Amino acid sequence: MSDAKPEIWFYHLERSTLDQVLPGLLEKTLQRGWRAVVRGAVSHRLDDIDEHLWTYRADSFLPHGLASEPHAARQPILLSESGENLNGAQALFIVDESELGATEGYERCFIIFDGRNEQALQQARERWRTLKAANANLAYWKQTDEGRWEKAACSSP
Repeated sequence: MSDAKPEIWFYHLERSTLDQVLPGLLEKTLQRGWRAVVRGAVSHRLDDIDEHLWTYRADSFLPHGLASEPHAARQPILLSESGENLNGAQALFIVDESELGATEGYERCFIIFDGRNEQALQQARERWRTLKAANANLAYWKQTDEGRWEKAACSSP
């Protein structure tokens, strides 16, 4: 884990849902050799994500577990409501408007928000302003009409 400030990437969902985007981002995280924490605001939503990661593809699943279950520290992907990095993850995924919290020790943080939800959009804008004022290393990603992700803005320290 690094002592440097992490990259904080905002993912603006407009054409896809969290259930469509999150597994692909987690796959890429594991391919890098990183572990991940997915932080959600409410346990029932993490239960939904837990079920989805087992079944999102017929030929595959993503190895993961809930922080509330035994052996949390051994999980490549940990689903959690807490701010603790119990599995030594390099990547933090913030979903469903949960708090970002401390980012020390992470290489990259992903703030994934639904741009079709006005409250989520306003919260993401406020987070961007706050993090930019704190001199964070930011990037904003949006989907093209074809569904690919492209970097639309960045702010480096």
